[in-house]
Amino acid sequence: MSTPMSSPYAGTHSEGAYEYDDSHSQGLVTFAGVMIMIAAVLNTLYGIAAIDKASFFTNNAKYVFADLRTFGWFVLILGIVQFFAAFAIWQGAPWGRWFGVGCASVNAILQMLWIPAAPVLAMTILALDIIVIYGLLAYGGRRRAELESKAREEARLARTS
Repeated sequence: MSTPMSSPYAGTHSEGAYEYDDSHSQGLVTFAGVMIMIAAVLNTLYGIAAIDKASFFTNNAKYVFADLRTFGWFVLILGIVQFFAAFAIWQGAPWGRWFGVGCASVNAILQMLWIPAAPVLAMTILALDIIVIYGLLAYGGRRRAELESKAREEARLARTS
């Protein structure tokens, strides 16, 4: 005798068929927002240090173009922009996903150019940028739908009680 199996994809969304996937993906989007915020803080600090030519960076490094002070300005400006991207992602703004992808992509490119100044740090942040880009591209579009779904569920529960 065999036991009939039901498809894991059967049912409607309100029955919770995709609840694990949605909450799992939202964790990755939240992680992306946190990583962009950490990158914003680090880029702001490293930008200020590079503009001031702090001894933290490798001495006599050769850059693709410009010098350490120029890269410091780029990284400082990117750090400030990344603050706004992180808040937009956490708010669930529809444009926040793409703004975050753009910031993470620019940060990945700048980190590759920044390798002569701080090799291990640049490669670590580059790897995190790739994870952020993946999280936002794969799951970032569901953020608004998840927030709206939770709001509808809370409103429904408030009406019935």
